[in-house]
Amino acid sequence: MKVAKWGNSLAVRLPASIVDALELKEGDRIEIRIAGKRTFNVARDRGVEKALNRIRELRRPLPDGFKFDRVEANARR
Repeated sequence: MKVAKWGNSLAVRLPASIVDALELKEGDRIEIRIAGKRTFNVARDRGVEKALNRIRELRRPLPDGFKFDRVEANARR
């Protein structure tokens, strides 16, 4: 891998073998963690997925006859 300048930051290009193993695509979020003095681990960032799962666990059924009204919800009071 090679470190490259990207704006005011540095970027690392991931080899195809890592991209394939993690099934990454453009726009995916990843975590890079220091594993040793000169080594690191790359993993998919599961933060958003975990948060959505926690929200889904809190889901409760809506009352009978409930209807969402976008205009009413966005009305300025």
